[in-house]
This record gives sequence, structure tokens and C-alpha cells, in this order.
Amino acid sequence: MHNIFGYISKGCISVKLFSKLLTVSLFFLIQGCTSLDLSESEKMVLGQLIIAEPLPVNYKSEIALARLSEVIQRAEITDEQRAKLFYDRGVIFDSVGLRSLARLDFVRAIRLKPDLVDAYNFLGIHYTQLQEFNQAYESFDSALDLSSAHQYAYLNRGIALYYGGRPQLAVDDFKAFHLQQENDPYRVLWLYLAEHKLNDFEAKLALKERAENINDQIWAKQIIHLYLGEMSQIEFISRLTQNVKSRKQLTERLCEAYFYLGKYHQLNDRAGEAGNFFKLALGTNVYEFVEHRYAKLELDLMRDKVISHVQQ
Repeated sequence: MHNIFGYISKGCISVKLFSKLLTVSLFFLIQGCTSLDLSESEKMVLGQLIIAEPLPVNYKSEIALARLSEVIQRAEITDEQRAKLFYDRGVIFDSVGLRSLARLDFVRAIRLKPDLVDAYNFLGIHYTQLQEFNQAYESFDSALDLSSAHQYAYLNRGIALYYGGRPQLAVDDFKAFHLQQENDPYRVLWLYLAEHKLNDFEAKLALKERAENINDQIWAKQIIHLYLGEMSQIEFISRLTQNVKSRKQLTERLCEAYFYLGKYHQLNDRAGEAGNFFKLALGTNVYEFVEHRYAKLELDLMRDKVISHVQQ
């Protein structure tokens, strides 16, 4: 947790600095509150909104972590075997939200086995989440140098380029990823998000065309209908529980839905609504999903933007 007292010098604080801090604090207070002046449609959305029950940590993951740690510490094994164990433990740390411990294990794995492709891919994801974009690009480049067929490195490098402010390069990577499976709605959505930054009109035309390859029975196609204006937010939310077979499946679906609702509001210049949906996505605890990973980054970027504006 950041210490606000780090801004205070010798027991006093300047009026100007206090004003800046107050402005930022008030912004996030407002962000966390619901406006009292709601339209009828907004009231309906709030009334229909489904709140996810956060996924608990799987006890099997805890047992696996304990066993892997014991083997790593005690077993007489080769460096290659130890690298694989570090990687496996890092994946489990990552899946339960222990990102720093995961990152340490991925670094250890690469030191012992410099050609471990998947470890580079994971490291790139973590650097993206930390906004260390140059290191993220280097990690994904290393993964693709070792295995040019590693399609998810294209997705993840595309996401890093998207958040790193390089939309054209992101589009190139997302197109390469999309060509591997043209009927995947998530590949289509990320490609649209990057193309939107270049030309929204052309991006929407391309989104509509690509959506024709996606089966109507896949629930995520409804996100595309929402983005194209073919479905209202109220209708989208009302359909979120359709064909859901378990509580876990519902939580995972809501993680995705909240994130893309956040992006939808962001694209329409509604920062308050976007921030609230990103927070809802984070609250699902579906740590392994792309949508959960980058909901936190979205919120970090929003805060950075506000602080930068206040400091100008």
C-alpha cells in the first residue's frame, strides 16, 4: 500500500499539494458512488446486474504448491528438471493471484533453461501488467524467436502493444492470432479494440464482417452485438445466465462480461461506468483469465491519467 505520508515533508504540506491530493481523492470517491440522478434505463441495469461470487482458491492448488516446493528443495534433479518444476510452480502461483512469486519462479526457470518458451510468454504477460512494456516486448520476442508457431505469444504481445500505445503493431499481432481461429469471438474483439484506436468507423465495419464467421450459439458473440449497437446493455445483462451449468461457469462468464462492459463504456467516454465494471471483473478472482489480468491494468491506467491531469 502506498504511504500518503510520503508526500508530507517536516510535518507540513503545501496548500497546492493538498489541493491536488484532495482533487484525486474526490475523483475516486465520486467514481465509487452511484449518481443520484439516474435515468430509468440506468436504474433497470442496476436492478438486473448479477454480482459474481468470487472463485475460492482450489485446495488442489495449495497441495500442489507444497509438493512442488518440497521437491525443488530436496530432490537431486538436473537443472532442466528443476527449471520445469519452477515453471510449473510459477503457473500455479499465477493461477491463485500470487503474481510476484510466479514471476520469480519464471525468472528462475529461464536461468536454468534459457529456451523455455512458455516461461518467456508468462513473463511478458507480467511485465505488461506492470506497465514495463519494453521488457514485455523483449519477452514475447524471445518466445517467438524460439517458437514462431506459439500463437498465444502473438495475442499477448498484441495486448502489450495495445496498452503500450502502439495500436498499428498491435493490430498486426492480433490479425496473426485471429487467422489461427477466425470463429473465436475473443480474437475478433481484441482485434477490434486495437483497430478502434486507428479508425473507429472502419473498425466497426471489419467487426461486423468478421462476426459472420462466429456461431450464434457462442455466448460471447453477444458482446459483439453490444459493441455494434445491435443489442442494448440491459438485454446483454439479462442474457448472462443463459445456458450456465455451474456457479464456477457463471463467475467465469461474469468476469469476461464485466471486463468487456468496462471497455464498452470506455469506448463511449463513460469513465465512471467503465471503472465500476473493471472493479467487478477483478472481484471474480478468476486470476487466469485475460479479462481479470487486464481489468487491474485498466484501473491503474485510469488512475495514472487522473493524477497526470491534476499535476499539469
